[in-house]
Amino acid sequence: MKAIRVLIVDDSSVVRRLIEQALSADPEVEVCGRARNGQEALELARSLQPDLLTLDVEMPVMDGLTALKELRREWPRLPVIMFSTLTLRGGTATIEALSHGANDYVTKPEKVADPQEAVRVVRGELLPRIKQLCASRRSSRNPASAPPAPVPRRVATRSNAPVRLLVIGVSTGGPEALMRLFSALPGDLPVPVAIVQHMPPMFTGILAERLNSKVAMTVREAKEGEVLLPGEALIAPGNRHMELQEAKGRLQIRLTDDPPENSCRPAVDVLFRSAARTVGGGCLALMLTGMGQDGARGAETLVREGGRLLAQDEESSVVWGMPGAVVQAGLASEVLPLDAIAARVTDLVSTRLSLSI
Repeated sequence: MKAIRVLIVDDSSVVRRLIEQALSADPEVEVCGRARNGQEALELARSLQPDLLTLDVEMPVMDGLTALKELRREWPRLPVIMFSTLTLRGGTATIEALSHGANDYVTKPEKVADPQEAVRVVRGELLPRIKQLCASRRSSRNPASAPPAPVPRRVATRSNAPVRLLVIGVSTGGPEALMRLFSALPGDLPVPVAIVQHMPPMFTGILAERLNSKVAMTVREAKEGEVLLPGEALIAPGNRHMELQEAKGRLQIRLTDDPPENSCRPAVDVLFRSAARTVGGGCLALMLTGMGQDGARGAETLVREGGRLLAQDEESSVVWGMPGAVVQAGLASEVLPLDAIAARVTDLVSTRLSLSI
């Protein structure tokens, strides 16, 4: 198989060199070009036809968000990874880019004195994303070469309880997926929503604010001890696990600094396990686009306790890792395109249908 051809776009020569060093050790990846701003990136993309771009957020001449919008007009499915700073300005621009079709992001290493350590950090963050995004794109281009998707077995639940809670696990491609999902959900959804989106601190708060400003439902970053209320969605803060606990008949948020699970904090597994423990068969779960398998074990516990899980299908996912894992394990009762999920959720929670299959 040919090497993955990457175009690096950043106004800093130091950062361009850092990314190139991070990628050069892997024979499966080839840096095919370097651009100093968005305008150069567009010109080089047309001539080089790269498989993927790494795109800086803040650049002169043409910034990353403007370049992304132009890229999406010409190449709707070309994988783009934003390269962002862990600042309020960088986080806001990154969330905006992810909501406009960027596939993923990597944060620039900060406070790393050793240059080789910075290379190692970037390599560890960037290479898996590049390979996963390009593998998904090549699979969709050549469906005959991809292994057939397993047929999920029907999962019997044991509860006839009405839906009391909606929980969501999502990662790569999440901001755009959440925007599309919540744009289609009613503001008066009769159950609360708890979300784990893999993101660092600050980014989750920015994401919550952006969703809250664009959709009918109230969306906030969760706080310790907060009560979950119908028609409200709470997003786990970056670097904090989010659990649910019941007190006096009401669901409350518990945030912890327990060790990461699946290399993630917050972890979907933690949220799903606590939902199984507190709500059981009254829980409806969604597994949306994301890399890896976080949430699969928690989903198994949730389904065993009578809950039901809907998974996003492969075609509409940026990366079908997390939803694919629960589908292949036979844990998903339905596999749906992203744009069909909101109607199904509304039907299940509003009509208070039995969750048994």
